[in-house]
Amino acid sequence: MKKSNPVLVLITFISMLGGTALAAEVSYINGRAVGDEGPPFSGAVMVDDTLYVSGDIGLVDGKVPDDPADEARAVLDSIKGTLTAAGMTWDDVVVVQVFCSDVSHYDAFNEVYRAYFTKDFPARAFIGSGALLFDARFEVMVTAVKR
Repeated sequence: MKKSNPVLVLITFISMLGGTALAAEVSYINGRAVGDEGPPFSGAVMVDDTLYVSGDIGLVDGKVPDDPADEARAVLDSIKGTLTAAGMTWDDVVVVQVFCSDVSHYDAFNEVYRAYFTKDFPARAFIGSGALLFDARFEVMVTAVKR
């Protein structure tokens, strides 16, 4: 995935209540626009103080590691990089969704996952998903709020 500087875009929403104009500041991390090469989604979108991180998988040198713990570490490190680019940490994360091709990897994932937090754990879903792209075991999405 190519890296790009966040692009700042200002979107104005017209409120249904009284026609008051509300402005939300929107920026993109690893953003892609129509016509760009690569998958048709941005790595993350920041709306005001909330960051929505797209599903990410843990590839190392373009491949899924043999060990589930190594794969969990790779995907969580990748998301950490996205959080860092937004000026955030794992402790800013409020919701995590983990899609897992085989829920027997639940304990291996959790053993690695615990090390990424220093405060309370966010809300989380661990979902048995069936097959994932590139035969990954885990795909992880997060929502974070800058505190």
